[in-house]
Amino acid sequence: MDEKQTENKTKKLSIKRPVMIFIGVVVSILLLFWIFEEMKYQSTDDAYVETTTVSVAPRISGQIIEVYVKDNQTVKKGDIVAKIDPRDYEVRLAQADAAYQRELLNQKNAKANLNASNSELELANTDVKRYTNLYAAGAVSKQTLDNAITKRDALMAQHTRAQEDVLSNSQSGNKVADANIKVLKAQRDAAALNLSYTTIYAPQDGTVSSRRVEKGMMVNAGSPLFTSVPHEVWVVANFKETQLRGMKPGMPVELKVDTYPNHKFKGKIDSIQRSSGAKSSLFPPENAVGSFVKIVQRIPVKIVFDEKIDPNEYIIVPGMSVVPKIKVR
Repeated sequence: MDEKQTENKTKKLSIKRPVMIFIGVVVSILLLFWIFEEMKYQSTDDAYVETTTVSVAPRISGQIIEVYVKDNQTVKKGDIVAKIDPRDYEVRLAQADAAYQRELLNQKNAKANLNASNSELELANTDVKRYTNLYAAGAVSKQTLDNAITKRDALMAQHTRAQEDVLSNSQSGNKVADANIKVLKAQRDAAALNLSYTTIYAPQDGTVSSRRVEKGMMVNAGSPLFTSVPHEVWVVANFKETQLRGMKPGMPVELKVDTYPNHKFKGKIDSIQRSSGAKSSLFPPENAVGSFVKIVQRIPVKIVFDEKIDPNEYIIVPGMSVVPKIKVR
């Protein structure tokens, strides 16, 4: 009985051994094929969703009287997001406009006075000529002629002053006066522009983030009110310099966002930065030192999404971690 059992076990082992060898060979071939295929791809976990945010800030100082947005609210370019009390700026515009209009009126009056002076002087010259002839004929006294000459001389003095007034107030007659008019007009335009800045608009389509403004607050020009995060996002993947061989703009990319590990997004290479991340930093490394240690550098690669993402189904926001996979061979 023992001999038969031993013989049966030997037969079974002799049958299983080729099967196990076959399975091992198949697994090895599949593993080698998988490794060969994976060598065609480059991937990195040093990749994040990026965008260009805009800090919304007032261009003038004043008190906030209205705020029309809240955190995480979607806004469109040109939407009114806040208002600054306009009364101070309305007064400044009225003052600037009054100064400009007064200068224009002075010019107009000066020209009117010159025209009137021309007429009066012309009439006085005619009287002097007429009385001179009458005096020579003995028709008028010397006193009458002297009075006409005195009146003409006085009108000539007034005419000279009127001419000077026109020259000092005319845009075309005097460079200094022309400059004064331009300065007053520029001041009026600047006051009007500042008044328009009391209404603050959204600079782009996006979402309100980090709101730090409330009704009643005093704000200064340039002080941030909130951050506008645009809807358009992309991925910046920092590949090792040894991984860049074969990468070109336009190549398809498979993107896996950590938030949605079971979904693969479609993308493509937009561009490859022309310097390493370290070289583009505020304080680039100085390699010309005695303690230099060679470090594999990382090159930022910009990847854009190549499909329309439904915001109701997938929320892709700046800062999310991404794993891109690119076939380079």
